[in-house]
Amino acid sequence: MPFADQLIGPDVAEQLSIQMQAVVSDRSLQHLPAVSTTFVPLSLRERSDALRDSLLADFPDDYAQLAAAIRRASEHSETFTGWMIWPVTSALASRAVQENTAEAFDDAMTMLAMLTPKLTAEFAIRLLLNHDLERALSFAHRWTQSPDEHVRRLASEGTRPYLPWAVRVPQLTATPAMTIPILDALYRDESEYVRRSVANHLNDLSRESASLVIHTAQRWLENPSDTTLGVVKHGLRTLLKRGNPAALAVLGFVPATLDITGPSVAREQIAWSSSIEFVASIKNTGRESAQLAIDYIVNHQKANGATKPKVFKLTTRTLAPGEQLDIARTHSFRPITTRRYYPGAHSIALQINGVPTEAAGFDLLPATEL
Repeated sequence: MPFADQLIGPDVAEQLSIQMQAVVSDRSLQHLPAVSTTFVPLSLRERSDALRDSLLADFPDDYAQLAAAIRRASEHSETFTGWMIWPVTSALASRAVQENTAEAFDDAMTMLAMLTPKLTAEFAIRLLLNHDLERALSFAHRWTQSPDEHVRRLASEGTRPYLPWAVRVPQLTATPAMTIPILDALYRDESEYVRRSVANHLNDLSRESASLVIHTAQRWLENPSDTTLGVVKHGLRTLLKRGNPAALAVLGFVPATLDITGPSVAREQIAWSSSIEFVASIKNTGRESAQLAIDYIVNHQKANGATKPKVFKLTTRTLAPGEQLDIARTHSFRPITTRRYYPGAHSIALQINGVPTEAAGFDLLPATEL
């Protein structure tokens, strides 16, 4: 990903200043032309906020003045696009909330939909959702019928409970079912761009209500398009990784009659920055084919001596009656910058359709001890 100064740098600030100055001939802008001199120590969001504040300072009168200038810039220039739109949409939402009238609110929502094809307005809409959630959601419902995929995606992405980089909307996490009608309208959307947002939104909701998400996925699979299964799998991914039995059952991974041997480890002690090899076998001893989602769990020792499980995907397989699957896998304990492995007692277990097997233990030692 490019650095912040490549996304919102002095060139973007200069272009935004030029674009806005071009639509106001009666005066010279004072704040926008100077803001880029403050950019050097700022993060991407801080640069966007600085441009937003400068735009508000240069158009201080009311919402209508700011909105009219932005509308003229959008209509008269094809280069009014890209990263400069983030502070523009934020300024519109901020001024509409500050003015606190239905007219300003509704116009701001309309303008966010107009601007979102130029650069997503998903961050700006959060201010309006927090200000009047019911009114904002009514707009989002209408956007699901837009001919523009960017607007339809805004309906789903802008209302995600845990939208990355965005401010939280507490009511969305407190009442997760509120946005289900939006997802119901979009899960079969013709645009993969929109469907991926729907799946990510559904996955966000699983943090608050697994049962709601599972029920929704079941409903979608009862009336699917060719792409629905992929949306459901991506939307259930966190629950599937956790081995949630109900989520696995939605995809056909139900309890089966199995004979499981292992896992067993090749060594009972390994060095930090080394690897552990393990083997296992799974045999279908039932009378029907068994659809299996097979993961393995490494129980890491933490600094305080407690263990923390981490799930890793292995495979999905359908075993015919009497068929056996043999597994041989190597798991590496390699130091990385974001997580450290602590020496101590560890173990590995399989997880089959959400049900863990008996674990095989081993000791992870400091590299100097082996």
